[in-house]
Amino acid sequence: MFIIGIAGGSGSGKTTLVNSILERVPFEQISLLAQDSYYKDSSHLPLEQRRVLNFDHPDSIEWELMLADIKKLKSGQAVECPTYSYLTCTRQPETIHIEPRKILIVEGILILTQPALCDEMDMKIYLEVEPDHRLSRIIERDMESRGRTAQEVIKRYYKTVRPMHEEFIKPSRERADMLVMGGGLNAKAADFISSAILGKIRE
Repeated sequence: MFIIGIAGGSGSGKTTLVNSILERVPFEQISLLAQDSYYKDSSHLPLEQRRVLNFDHPDSIEWELMLADIKKLKSGQAVECPTYSYLTCTRQPETIHIEPRKILIVEGILILTQPALCDEMDMKIYLEVEPDHRLSRIIERDMESRGRTAQEVIKRYYKTVRPMHEEFIKPSRERADMLVMGGGLNAKAADFISSAILGKIRE
């Protein structure tokens, strides 16, 4: 199994890049694992407290479970990946069945902050995008899919998103093998990564 890690700040276009790659390669040969699925359950907290949780700190993720699932897939075992709702800020009862395939793409803002996770990756990619561009994408995304107002998004950005990016996410790019300038819309980067994937599939 060839494992690719795709990281970058919130709003850098990780999902866009993954979708661009999937348009270029046989998607039936690829498994996907998203860091966001492994947010710790917060159902024991009142909704008001859940909505102000710091989702950009490494402690918000259940890394042990994510690493265990990656190792299972690597050893040829299928996993039941957890699911998480941003609307309720809770882990959901449903799981996603993921089969091991030749290629595993792992994506998330914080994945390169974890040395044990990096040790499992064969290619580590970091999306480099200007803060202003990321903020505009965050506002659009959070209003559309996470039930937040523009004012709530901006307040959260300056309170947690930006400080956590500077403290944890930005420094983690030092572990990357490849920096993708401009984020998920970089077609040349998608071509390059897809070529590497196709090479591994043919082996």
